[in-house]
Amino acid sequence: MSQVRPNTFLHSWEWGEFQTVMGNQICRLAIFDGQKIAAAALFFKTVAKRGVFWICPHGPVFSDNSQAEAMLFLLVDFLKKEVMKNERADFIRICSLLPFSTENKKVFSDLKFRDAPIHTYSELAWVLNITVLPEELLAGMRKSTRYSIKKAPTMGVEIEKSADITDLEKFWRIYESTSQRQGFTPFSKEYLNKEFAVFQKDNQCLLFFGRYKGEIISGALVIFYNGIGFYHHGASLPEFARLPAAHLVLWSAIGEAKKRGCGFFNFWGISPDDQPEHPWFGLSFFKKGFGGFGEHYVHSQDLPLSWRYWLNFAVEKWRKKKRGM
Repeated sequence: MSQVRPNTFLHSWEWGEFQTVMGNQICRLAIFDGQKIAAAALFFKTVAKRGVFWICPHGPVFSDNSQAEAMLFLLVDFLKKEVMKNERADFIRICSLLPFSTENKKVFSDLKFRDAPIHTYSELAWVLNITVLPEELLAGMRKSTRYSIKKAPTMGVEIEKSADITDLEKFWRIYESTSQRQGFTPFSKEYLNKEFAVFQKDNQCLLFFGRYKGEIISGALVIFYNGIGFYHHGASLPEFARLPAAHLVLWSAIGEAKKRGCGFFNFWGISPDDQPEHPWFGLSFFKKGFGGFGEHYVHSQDLPLSWRYWLNFAVEKWRKKKRGM
């Protein structure tokens, strides 16, 4: 299914392996039309105090979106009858990459799905076509972003790239600081280490650091998969906010993606334009400065299977309100 766009590394073989090393039970499903794959899905099981559920991250992926409802029915039906038949499950969650539309929303409502109380993965992504020359990429940026990229080296900012997993400790220090400042719950150090280790086996991820006078002040963990570079994790130190290190870090990541033959650079999630109070609004403004376009996907969908689903619903609704989202 690598030829299908839009795409995501959350449905890659590696992401399934990552879930396995994190201790999660996974299930890979495919529907064949003759010798061709018509649909593919990765599900993994999540066991939490609030409930047990199977989640499909940024999938399923369909060769023909017009057949999405029929394919989704077959995949979910098989999951319920053959995979979940001897174990408890309170609901199934689908975090689709189908474009947001009334028609695609109906695909789920017809199958008795309902809107999830929160989004689990990015549903509004910012993507940049990087097949053009670097000069054209710069010309398509916000003026202040272009200026920051050019100014950073003259101010003493230097870039370091690393494929060494031990350097994740350097990233973790500024990542943890960023999470405390911006008020989001960070992924654990174990999570980052295992994600990096799985994708680095095939040279599919790199760390990018921005240094100033020898100190790391900005960083990014970037995954390269199926012709796309993904800005998956980022961090920076607030005391060096006057230095545009983060701009140069991402420009270097875009350059690496071009060097690897990628056609797109995915900045991952952004906030809606009409929500200036959203905690991601400032970060989204930063990402959009590089130029590009938005991809809006159908909101995460839940299929309740037991009364315990409503306990999970209440907990996640409360968490969303607490996070100001």
